Amino acid sequence: MKTFSATPADIDKKWIIIDAEGVVLGRLASIVAMRLRGKHKATFTPSMDMGDNVIVINADKVQLTGKKRTDERFYWHTGHPGGIKSRSMGELLEGKYPERVVTKAVQRMLPGGKLSRQQMTNLRVYAGAEHPHEAQNPEVLDVKSMNKKNTRSA
Repeated sequence: MKTFSATPADIDKKWIIIDAEGVVLGRLASIVAMRLRGKHKATFTPSMDMGDNVIVINADKVQLTGKKRTDERFYWHTGHPGGIKSRSMGELLEGKYPERVVTKAVQRMLPGGKLSRQQMTNLRVYAGAEHPHEAQNPEVLDVKSMNKKNTRSA
């Protein structure tokens, strides 16, 4: 028995749409990261971009467990002395770009490197329910029904 190693001709990319409304952020991010890498396929090859194109809608309605909405903070530095700034996860979700919370969670679940940056280009996250990818006929992936722990009421 020989080990299968995929070539670019073997890659079959699909379009997947996931509704993030009421889904726990970490569980959503791990499922999306697995789909982006292609680990759900039997022909998975670690050195190839085999993953699907993933569309996440309703990213502003994602749920967080515990006190993460108030206690978890994102830090950045302005470049000036004393210029460290921070925002809580709740402030980001209620702010102008709530989809960045989901994008960052997925990015941090992928290994670092060129291939992961290439795979992140296959992720599209939208704060609302509308998206411009109807022409690709995306398949619906119901994350809520996969496991009862995937959902959390507000």
